[in-house]
Amino acid sequence: MKYPKLSIIAFAVVAMMTACGQKDKSTATTEQNAPQAAPVVSVITAQAEDVEITNTFTSNIEPFATNNIVSQTAGRIVSIKAEVGQQVRKGQLLATMDDVNLAKTRMQYVNDSTELARLTELYNIGAVAQSDYDMAKLALNVTKKTYQNLAENTYLRSPINGVVTARNYDKGDMYSMTQPIFVVQQIQPVKMLINVSETLFTNISKDMDFEITVESYPGETFQGKVNIIYPTVSASTHTFPVEVICQNANQKLRPGMFARVTANFGTNHHVVVPDGAVVKQQGSGEHFIYVLQPDNTVKYQLVEIGKRLGNRYEIISGINEGDKIVTEGQIRLKDGVAVTVK
Repeated sequence: MKYPKLSIIAFAVVAMMTACGQKDKSTATTEQNAPQAAPVVSVITAQAEDVEITNTFTSNIEPFATNNIVSQTAGRIVSIKAEVGQQVRKGQLLATMDDVNLAKTRMQYVNDSTELARLTELYNIGAVAQSDYDMAKLALNVTKKTYQNLAENTYLRSPINGVVTARNYDKGDMYSMTQPIFVVQQIQPVKMLINVSETLFTNISKDMDFEITVESYPGETFQGKVNIIYPTVSASTHTFPVEVICQNANQKLRPGMFARVTANFGTNHHVVVPDGAVVKQQGSGEHFIYVLQPDNTVKYQLVEIGKRLGNRYEIISGINEGDKIVTEGQIRLKDGVAVTVK
């Protein structure tokens, strides 16, 4: 039987395609069956060292004391003796109020003093009853206290050494008692209130040293000490307040500045590893380290990391001193994989 030439050609093409397919399948099977090379990794021996136990807290700097300078009664402001930013001393006159009431009380005080002196002479010779004499003494005492109170509220003085941080009235204004005439703040020393975890309650003591840093002075540290330890722990946050003061002799620290307050609570002897050895589990916040086993496989070990020390991490738990840990080549690793150590 004769076949057409076209049929012969088609048969030959199909035969060649079938042969190529079988060859490709054979090659793929051979490649799949070929053993894959073990991942190459770098390994070091974990070492432990003393790591300082430090805790950093954040706070805002506050004045050690704040005084609002006010008068007990409304009245005209006769004079203003200080400006915002001015350093003032304890007892320094800041403002004078209208003194009409003070003048009246001064006259009454003088009269009561004169009357008591007259009655005292008569009382000494028995010409005045005891009750009249006692009433005169009481009247003078009341007038004296009233006069002293009016004087304090007419001549307004600073009760502390500090700086004027606000002035809300001008000379001639009518003081309406809605806001203070002056605000004076003591900024030598300054204070910071930090919230400390209850786990550190027994580690905090009076006069304990703290280091203070602020963004306004990068690279500079200021020394502080514990001034007050509050006796109660918050049931909701499990923290307790601690007041830290800084003498602030050069007045660089100003109220309102954001501060970081750091304390040293001793040292821990923990394993420290290069940061390249730590693998972070995406989406979980957990950290792992591959540990080389005696059979040259690796174990995916969960670890608890502590402080970052430059390009290294403190390991609180999960790794022991002497363990061999992988520092390079983790990209192809998984738990139980055999590796080649370079």
